[in-house]
Amino acid sequence: MPASTRHHRALAVFVHCLGILAAVPALPSAAPEAAATPRPPAATPQPPAATPQPATATPRSSAAAPPVAATPRPGAARPPAETAGPTVTQPPVAVVAWLTEPTPPSAPPAVAPPSRAPASAPPQQVTVAVAPESSPAPRYRIQVRNVGNAPVDTTVRQELPAGSSPTAISAGGRSTSAGGSSTEVTWRLRLPAHSSTTLGTALAATAPGQPLTAPACAFTSDGSRPYDCATATWKAAGAPAAEVSEAPPWRRYPVLLAGLAVLLLVSAALLWVWRRRRGRRVTAAALATSGGPEGDRGTIYPRPAAPRPASRRRTPPVWLLVGAAVVVLAGVVGTAGWTATRQVSEIDTQKQPTSGAWMGSGVTGPVGVPLRESAFEFTVYRMSCGAPGSAAKTDGGGAAPANGRRCQATVGVRNVTGDHQPWHGQLQRAYLPGGRWVSTDEPATRAANLGRDIFADPMAAGTRMVLPLVFTVDGRDPPQQLELRSGVFSAGVRVHMP
Repeated sequence: MPASTRHHRALAVFVHCLGILAAVPALPSAAPEAAATPRPPAATPQPPAATPQPATATPRSSAAAPPVAATPRPGAARPPAETAGPTVTQPPVAVVAWLTEPTPPSAPPAVAPPSRAPASAPPQQVTVAVAPESSPAPRYRIQVRNVGNAPVDTTVRQELPAGSSPTAISAGGRSTSAGGSSTEVTWRLRLPAHSSTTLGTALAATAPGQPLTAPACAFTSDGSRPYDCATATWKAAGAPAAEVSEAPPWRRYPVLLAGLAVLLLVSAALLWVWRRRRGRRVTAAALATSGGPEGDRGTIYPRPAAPRPASRRRTPPVWLLVGAAVVVLAGVVGTAGWTATRQVSEIDTQKQPTSGAWMGSGVTGPVGVPLRESAFEFTVYRMSCGAPGSAAKTDGGGAAPANGRRCQATVGVRNVTGDHQPWHGQLQRAYLPGGRWVSTDEPATRAANLGRDIFADPMAAGTRMVLPLVFTVDGRDPPQQLELRSGVFSAGVRVHMP
């Protein structure tokens, strides 16, 4: 056979095999094995009543161990087909294929997964209300109520304004120094279930008629976690609010300077006109009284007319022009300098920018005064700092840096919008002397809130929470300011520490 014919035959056989493989349908992986394995015959014929039991067990055994169940015993008699026909409901090949067929993946959900639920304020067991009294000296009335079903041991602290001192304290209270120039009054109470008590303080007025704000908070018995806080501002009875009215126009410096410049210019112009008219009169009188050298005698030949001297146009004197220019220049420079100085002096360097990318306007205030920004209303009730190198339970617990300490601020946060609002711990800052600042110590803040992450969930609309914020600062100086804000682009609020 020629070599070319052998090659053609080999190619034809290869193409024929490919066609056969393409025509055979694809079967599951376990189907060929089950198809090649004969049905396990019974060794001895059994009655028809006992036939269903081995027939129903046959698929399970073949699925569990196909090779063992599929091997027929040699010498076993094959039963007739009509004996096993009525008992088999599904062939072994289909059962094995159904058991080995992979489960298709589930369809994706038609509805998107729900977002994080907004955090709501936990129920308060103790509530606090503070109200000022109408008296010549500052006086406050504090009402503490237990709304729970069990007795509660609580510690009530009232932060006094800087520079003030208490003159009268209700029974059980004592005055202590809170660090720096601030003073606080502390009561330790045991409130029965569904009961309330009223406390009172009186202060010595540092400045007559000046309003004073004194917040009060109820803490747990160890003073580590606040139940509730409230604040009130005392104002002198009958003292009218100071109204700042704008000065009348004749008492403003730019108007006075402009009037003086106009008066000088008018005076200079009148003086120049008077001197010019006076010069003309003197010249006319001199020409009228002067005559020729020969009197009124005429001559035969007319004398040539004497040439008249060229007269110059009178101009204002140089000293008048220079003086007027100096006055006008001084008025313009003075007015511009005064206006610029006034506008520069009105700029508050401590105030946050209120235009551009910032939302809302920056607000600054003292401790105990509610300050509102674009989404939240913040109220800082008190600030306490531990000893350097130590961290007490009231400071969030845990290990503090060797050269630093932890300061805990009791802050009230209220969502004033109609939607839930998130906030972040890295945006809450404590400013130290020299312009340095630190953000919230989130692990210590979580420990101070009994393991609850207050920044994990957004605040629900209209809710209010009183919670501690912990800051880890270095050095011995406490923070001078707290900056609190709801979002990155919010102008935020600044609270001055006493």
